[in-house]
Amino acid sequence: MTNYKYLKLGLAKRIRYLKHAKRNRDYIVFLHGFMSDLEGKKPKTFLSFAKRNKLNFLALEYSGHGKSSGKFINGNISKWTKETTILIKKIVKKNKIIIIGSSMGAWIALNQFKFFEEQIKGFLGIGSAPEFLENLMWKKFSKKMKSEIVKKGIYNLEHGDYVYPITLQLIKDGRKNRVLNKKMKSKINVTMVHGQNDKTVPVSYSRKVLKIFKNAKKKLVIVKNGDHSLSSAKNLRLLKKELNLIIN
Repeated sequence: MTNYKYLKLGLAKRIRYLKHAKRNRDYIVFLHGFMSDLEGKKPKTFLSFAKRNKLNFLALEYSGHGKSSGKFINGNISKWTKETTILIKKIVKKNKIIIIGSSMGAWIALNQFKFFEEQIKGFLGIGSAPEFLENLMWKKFSKKMKSEIVKKGIYNLEHGDYVYPITLQLIKDGRKNRVLNKKMKSKINVTMVHGQNDKTVPVSYSRKVLKIFKNAKKKLVIVKNGDHSLSSAKNLRLLKKELNLIIN
């Protein structure tokens, strides 16, 4: 049974998180993607990896996601970044971090370098999607879609089997969180893993992330026939392998 906990932020907000901690060890911090949660295969895979390798583990569900409180339509990159920062400060404290970002989680992870650059000793990106709100959504919206979102403040975007409520405030906030124009000075291991057949986020986004790390030991792994989630048993084994290489 997975032991979830809740952190109360303010009077009403409760953030669900998953933690495994033993003594003063390095932490694997996993950050999930847009409209995702901690019920999937990746967080559980990385939790098991942490336990086997005598590492600590932390993952959270941003507000409006999973069983954390709040409405998704009220969330944005700034809020989800702040919630992540607060939880890391409270749980991880001064321990070293290997940070993992899946899809949007890679964007949230990049924002954490502002606060924890000295603590982060490795970064694994999975189908990384920084700045996707502007480049992969807004710029590709038709005039009709843009008109509706400006007029109503929201547009329900259908993508595959899912409907994503995209708000105007979410788009605008994304513009305040540009990261691909940054220059990261960290001399750490940075690995981007991206599915060759990712139909949600182009491989070029992982390349863009690597480009901003000028001094890091960088690696791009393109998974043959891989999709966006990379959650098959074979792909999860690959992710664990690459994580192990980052750590060791």
